Amino acid sequence: MIKVGIVGGTGYTGVELLRILVNHPDVELKVITSRSEDGLPVADMFPNLRGHTDLRFSVPDVQTLGECDVVFFATPHGVAHSLAEDILNTGARVIDLSADFRLQDAVEWEKWYGQPHGAPGLLPQAVYGLPEVNRAQIQEARLIAVPGCYPTSVQLGFLPLLENNLLPEQMLIADCKSGVSGAGRGASVGSLLCEASESMMAYAVKGHRHLPEIRQGMERAAGKAVNLTFVPHLTPMIRGIHSTLYAQAPGLAEDLQALYEARYANEPFVDVMPAGSHPATRSVKGSNVCRIAVHHHTHTGQVIVLSVIDNLVKGASGQAVQNMNIMFGLAEDAGLKQVALLP
Repeated sequence: MIKVGIVGGTGYTGVELLRILVNHPDVELKVITSRSEDGLPVADMFPNLRGHTDLRFSVPDVQTLGECDVVFFATPHGVAHSLAEDILNTGARVIDLSADFRLQDAVEWEKWYGQPHGAPGLLPQAVYGLPEVNRAQIQEARLIAVPGCYPTSVQLGFLPLLENNLLPEQMLIADCKSGVSGAGRGASVGSLLCEASESMMAYAVKGHRHLPEIRQGMERAAGKAVNLTFVPHLTPMIRGIHSTLYAQAPGLAEDLQALYEARYANEPFVDVMPAGSHPATRSVKGSNVCRIAVHHHTHTGQVIVLSVIDNLVKGASGQAVQNMNIMFGLAEDAGLKQVALLP
């Protein structure tokens, strides 16, 4: 059994990790931390876990965490900087769900996250945990940076075109909608029911902090600079991301479906839907699946890719567990076979 610790278990990604891991056939949960909730039974905060775990929150302790095989960080940005190296030095592996190690350029990270990077020396060993791209590196990794939710949806949607050098120099567009849980569990006016319900709004139009992460991944896939306009929107739903992606790919109308089906044929968590499909966010709610449909607009010649994920699962905690499975040589879908919730 793999001994698992979680740092920061009181947010949405933390409870989602717990929901997945309590039923994982190869995992023993050893410790979950929260400074503010020290001593509180986890099931008192999250009643859905009653009968599944008797763990109590505790203050983070490197020695205790180091007795685990792997430690997940489900913490705000900047927290993993101060603890990750000490935990790695114990021999435990680290899977970080925050953005602390996603960008390879520490200066770029500081620009977007508004604080100095606390562990630039760890960046060279951090592996970007998008399994559909970096599976081999994940197998050998000691430090994983789990991709963000928007970056997961956008990159998986564009990858087949980028990897095959099918996009000429142009401005690509990612028009993305997210549920309110993407803003986290902390109280904020914008996340209140009266503010977010029955309304939709764009935000961070001039530049969202996920933009450099998306661009970094796309440029690695393309082997060249990529021009991308990324506009996120807040929608009145709890979970889900819907990304509508636009590109010009001349002469590909007949081959698009085959291209996407071939690229993801052996990927357990990417579902390329039949031609003409329109995937809905509810079709992935609670699951680790990214559903993709690809269209060719006959009038404009544009390729339009529709990509949907659950932002808390494939966009966060589920993908983190997928990385853990790969790291430890387990079945990649272990603990991740949940069918999406309908309705």
